Amino acid sequence: MLNVGTKAPDFKLLDQDGKEQKLSSYADSLVLIYFYPKDDTPGCTKEACAIRDAYKDFERAGVKVFGISKDSVESHKKFAEKYDLPFTLLADTKREVITKYDAVKEIFGNLGTKRISYLLGQKNIILKVYPKVDPTTHGGEILKDVYTMSSGKE
Repeated sequence: MLNVGTKAPDFKLLDQDGKEQKLSSYADSLVLIYFYPKDDTPGCTKEACAIRDAYKDFERAGVKVFGISKDSVESHKKFAEKYDLPFTLLADTKREVITKYDAVKEIFGNLGTKRISYLLGQKNIILKVYPKVDPTTHGGEILKDVYTMSSGKE
């Protein structure tokens, strides 16, 4: 797992519209990177929809949201359209970023993606790591932390 206080590894991936997104382009923003196993599966849909439902709060707090899985650009596009997801989904079909961010897990001898999230601050410094994610409450948990950090109470 990457550590709090270290710089997050940069990456370039295609989003659900086929547009290249580079993490370092968002070095002046708060960034949430959340890794999830697969588009349009029950847990992943709950997590995405919970973040979607709180997305206006993420925007108000200045948080750029990236969801990353091994699914293709086309799969992400269908998933985003089906559930009206307003944030960016990134396709890591080669699992390079998933590996860099320690989001790989083995499931019955196959490589999968674990639910893990990173909240990044200025210059893409890791502010918080969420190694265990409850898909239904994760969005609220992150917002609470963002508000706590921005009020200087942490």
